[in-house]
Amino acid sequence: MRRKFVMIAISILVLLGGTCFAGPALDSVKGDVDEVLKVLKDPVYNGEAGKKAKADQIHKISMKMFDFAELSKRTLGVHWNKFSSPQRQEFVDLYKRLLEDAYIDKVTSYTDERIEYTKEVQLSDNAFEVQSTIVTKSAEIPVFYRVLNKDGQWRVYDVVIEGVSLISNYRSQFREILANNPPESLLDTLRKKVQKK
Repeated sequence: MRRKFVMIAISILVLLGGTCFAGPALDSVKGDVDEVLKVLKDPVYNGEAGKKAKADQIHKISMKMFDFAELSKRTLGVHWNKFSSPQRQEFVDLYKRLLEDAYIDKVTSYTDERIEYTKEVQLSDNAFEVQSTIVTKSAEIPVFYRVLNKDGQWRVYDVVIEGVSLISNYRSQFREILANNPPESLLDTLRKKVQKK
């Protein structure tokens, strides 16, 4: 899964123009990518001294770009209802940290991969899929962002890479833990993973 999240990170980072069937969802994703790209290219953040400041700026953008609560709820699926309110909040916080750690680790090692946005596809009244392709020297990798409109803001709640959903991938891992264990077992597993970072 870490490899797949690396590809998510790369896709969020890089933006060069492509043929687009643009709309508000696609424009929102591109706008967030532009912000990340600006941070990555800003010489103010060069060197070891700027590393933490760069990570902080990327964290701010990711907080705006991703709906971690929605992502968490959809990842747990039917198991969400087994969590108490405090457990849900802790799960969202731990899951967010797990994803962000992987994201920020890789985002700061940006190279010149290119991403082309092709179109947005409506999934429901307030959800769209923004379709894109990462173009490297050796491959073209389809990456689709699923975004939800809440209170006039488009936020990413899932990413599908080469047909594999971020939510589905983690859901299968978490489902194994929760099959014969209480929510506290999953929370403890996530606590340990986050502490290792």
